[in-house]
Amino acid sequence: MSQHRRKLLAKMAATAALGSVAGCLGVQESSESNTTEPDQSTETATSDGENDDGSNEQEGLPMLEPENSGGSATLWHARREAERRSLQDQVSRFNDEYDQSVSADEVAELGTRTETAIPAGQGPHSFDHAHDWAGKYYQNGWVVDESDSVRLDLSEYFTDVAAQAAQFDGATVGLPYAAETVGLVYNTELVDEPPETVSEMQAIMDEHHAPSEGTYGLSYPVDPYFVSAWVHAFGGFYYDDGNDELGLENSETVEGLQYYMDNFAPYMPDSPDYGAQADVFKQGRAPFAINGPWFLGSAADAGIDTGVAPLPTADGSEPSPYTGVKLLFFSKKMGNGSDANATASREFAEWYTTNTDVLRTLAEEHSYIPVHRELADSDDLPDTVGGYAAAVQQGYAMPTNPKMQGVWGPVGDAITRVYNGQAEPEGALATAADEVRDNWNS
Repeated sequence: MSQHRRKLLAKMAATAALGSVAGCLGVQESSESNTTEPDQSTETATSDGENDDGSNEQEGLPMLEPENSGGSATLWHARREAERRSLQDQVSRFNDEYDQSVSADEVAELGTRTETAIPAGQGPHSFDHAHDWAGKYYQNGWVVDESDSVRLDLSEYFTDVAAQAAQFDGATVGLPYAAETVGLVYNTELVDEPPETVSEMQAIMDEHHAPSEGTYGLSYPVDPYFVSAWVHAFGGFYYDDGNDELGLENSETVEGLQYYMDNFAPYMPDSPDYGAQADVFKQGRAPFAINGPWFLGSAADAGIDTGVAPLPTADGSEPSPYTGVKLLFFSKKMGNGSDANATASREFAEWYTTNTDVLRTLAEEHSYIPVHRELADSDDLPDTVGGYAAAVQQGYAMPTNPKMQGVWGPVGDAITRVYNGQAEPEGALATAADEVRDNWNS
């Protein structure tokens, strides 16, 4: 792909794509194995986003400042290192500026912990995750409707898809701050121009793939979320929540998984684990990685200069990776909306998702795609954001139906067995389909 086309994609994505993410996403995001601000400064603003008089005013849509309830709240998250540091800095800034106390706690196995702690009346006031948990968590009473308490109109502040993602059955279950998906990440020292087609990509991978010397053509976690692009490329799907249809045994789904195995698996390290796959790129031993914006911080920390492009076309078919919206969910602990601690949690979420200074930091440092309307319309964002925004345009929204939660595990096991040479795609996916139906009936 020419430099001109790459720049054009970035600019188009950062304007049209970002502004119209709603038409591409639908309503959802990433599996747990991946896992996881509006304050446009005025001309008189200082470098830290504050105006000369110490206020935090911004142009256009106002940032929502807390009313200083004096409450204390806990936010759980499972962010990776670079993003964790940013969140901690932002929480510290909030606590320094307002009469509130919010703690951001990193939690391993976030899904397991929230599903056990929250029903027991414990856990956080809010937690950070993609919107695909909305259906299951709301129907189980683990997140609550804050429609009557939030001080903003979601459709005014956020892109249509983000506003939709923050709601389930009309309930506002959280506030959105970014969209994300996987794209083609490349080492700029090894790749001059990202490929437009898988064939072009393979030509570059062939140049670098030498496992006996410790180098590979590709870093690519073996996981249903990451592999979804190729399943969708050929018309397959795991689960269609609109029609309540399981698609694992469809010939198109089998074809997509076979395509992944034929065209990408031969260039990857033997281990399917995320860490093993990610390390070869971060160590400069692979020209490409297929990964999300959360990956760029650790790659930068490892000294790798990266570029991001949409996924290459597959024999004329357009890949369509799962996409999602990151939310600060309102946990069951928020049930008493007038409680000072619940107020502190809600007001932090409002501040965080309407503070364009915070959101711009996420875009510039972590390539998160803004969903705040003012930043989504901006053409002054990094090229990596443009690359991911173009990938979002390719994307397929993750289902929010709670039945999807019974799909991830069996599909993940199936893909791993196929990758390890223990099964063929058709048989592995048929077994997974039986396991999914058992999950649904249990």
